[in-house]
Amino acid sequence: MDEQKLKDFFVHDEFARQNGITIVEVCEGYARTQVSIEPRHLNAGGGVQGGVLFTLADLAFAAATNSHGTLTVTTTANITFVHSVGVGALVTAEAHEVVDHRRLPFCEVRITDRDGRLLAVFTASGYRKEGTQLPF
Repeated sequence: MDEQKLKDFFVHDEFARQNGITIVEVCEGYARTQVSIEPRHLNAGGGVQGGVLFTLADLAFAAATNSHGTLTVTTTANITFVHSVGVGALVTAEAHEVVDHRRLPFCEVRITDRDGRLLAVFTASGYRKEGTQLPF
């Protein structure tokens, strides 16, 4: 797996890119993504919009599960929010592929702030599309 080619592949994730979410690190079965919270990321209550954290975690999941070179799509995902953050927070999602099944991988993603405080836990399963090799 070529880390830079995998990062380049996900540049085409327009939703994540337009929301300032980046892949910081990726290796086989693991990925770390980040976003710096700006006013555009806030909900009406002044906290970070849950969809931002979900997207941050989903991109980490996608990078970790696609790191094997076969196109993998999300089939189910769940997120539990435990703390909120506001403007200026640097938020990180770390995805660990817990089950590296040839067809049905499973990942746990922990979302934290720069102090390591847990903000949310995201779990997801995917489906590896046999015969759909990625360009890396």
